[in-house]
Amino acid sequence: MQKVILIGRPNVGKSSLFNRLARERIAITSDVSGTTRDTNKTEIEIFDRSCILIDSGGLDESNELFKNVQAKTLEEARNSDIILFMVDGKMMPQDEDKRILYSLMKLDKPIALIINKVDNEKDELRSFEFNEFGIQDMFLISVSHNTGIEDLLKFIYPHLKDELKPDEEETLDDFLENLSEDGEFKDNEDYENKPIEVGIIGRVNVGKSSLLNALVKEKRSVVSSIAGTTIDPVNESYIYEDRVFEFVDTAGIRKRGRIEGIERFALNRTEKVLEKSDITLLVLDSSEPLTELDERIAGLADKFKLGIIIVLNKWENKTEQDYKEACKEIRDKFKFLSYAPIITVSALMGKRVHKIYSLILEVYNNYTKKIQTSKLNEFIKEVTITHPIPHDKGKLVKIYYAVQFGVAPPKIALIMNRPKTLHFSYKRYLINKIREKFNLEGTPIVVIPKNRGKDEEEK
Repeated sequence: MQKVILIGRPNVGKSSLFNRLARERIAITSDVSGTTRDTNKTEIEIFDRSCILIDSGGLDESNELFKNVQAKTLEEARNSDIILFMVDGKMMPQDEDKRILYSLMKLDKPIALIINKVDNEKDELRSFEFNEFGIQDMFLISVSHNTGIEDLLKFIYPHLKDELKPDEEETLDDFLENLSEDGEFKDNEDYENKPIEVGIIGRVNVGKSSLLNALVKEKRSVVSSIAGTTIDPVNESYIYEDRVFEFVDTAGIRKRGRIEGIERFALNRTEKVLEKSDITLLVLDSSEPLTELDERIAGLADKFKLGIIIVLNKWENKTEQDYKEACKEIRDKFKFLSYAPIITVSALMGKRVHKIYSLILEVYNNYTKKIQTSKLNEFIKEVTITHPIPHDKGKLVKIYYAVQFGVAPPKIALIMNRPKTLHFSYKRYLINKIREKFNLEGTPIVVIPKNRGKDEEEK
């Protein structure tokens, strides 16, 4: 498992960020410089990917003890995969920080400069002085106010696992070499007539089985107040507007420490269901606060790149204000599913369940949508003029053209001169703009920067 290390001089907030990312108080924090001397390690999840997070001792050579701590910290950095170098945003840039950062950059690993304690506008203005460090990936955060953390996680995420698997890389290369004469993507799959596979997922006892029964209009799943009633996936077909929906009610998922016996098989079966699904209904219990487990389950939909609809169940006697607050909480917690529509239902009472059918069709159409190449390129040209691609160390980064090479979900290749330098934040900007322009609500969009030729050097 890959290792992510927090490194920096004493009292910059490494242990506080460690606790924040671990979501529990593991490391001792205090205002006393050098509180952390040994390294703390814990496994964390960033969206749907796991890694080992390391909180290191502060880099300080003021006495023999701290010199030993520093030596151990630097050794841990050499053995880590991703380095997060933290500085104190309340202070002006220090020459010592610059020296340490440059030495870490020589390790040739993904590295980010984290400016902590940026609590107000004055701090933010001061932080711009750190531009002199010349590092591309720089993040302003405040651990105490929990701001800027999301962008940091999105920096780490793509480094934890290659975005393209070998077989996907081969598929992309084959496609680009065999474009049709009009430059359009063609797929032999009959998406307009095949059954739409819909997996129903969520924590135990959120009402998934009741929802399935309401959707197929019969008591197909056993329903009870006992958590974990459903173990085997339950399949049922339903026809709506001449389209066949294949619903699958999966077993409710518990916290890892509470998964016992046969439920371990149920969890594995849930993942196998999602591997075959097109759309997932993420069921949440509106009568309870969202939990970390809800976030983890939501990550499964992201992991398998499925179309997704968030279903707020048990929505009885709620107000418009309740709806606004619930949506805000969901958007705050599930930022990586910002594209997912939210619908409120009462599966037990059968209220608004019928609206899910048309929503599934809409999301599925977006999930399998083919974008005309000429329109895609006109739009890419337009948005890159409005918001130019940042240069890479003074060198121009440009997109020659864009082409869709897959659906379910839509997959778009950006043929570029320097694909490895396209920052994740700019890619996110392009994805958001593409979704808005071509109406791709409810579906993830895969955007892959690619050299014009397999062996072409970046210029």
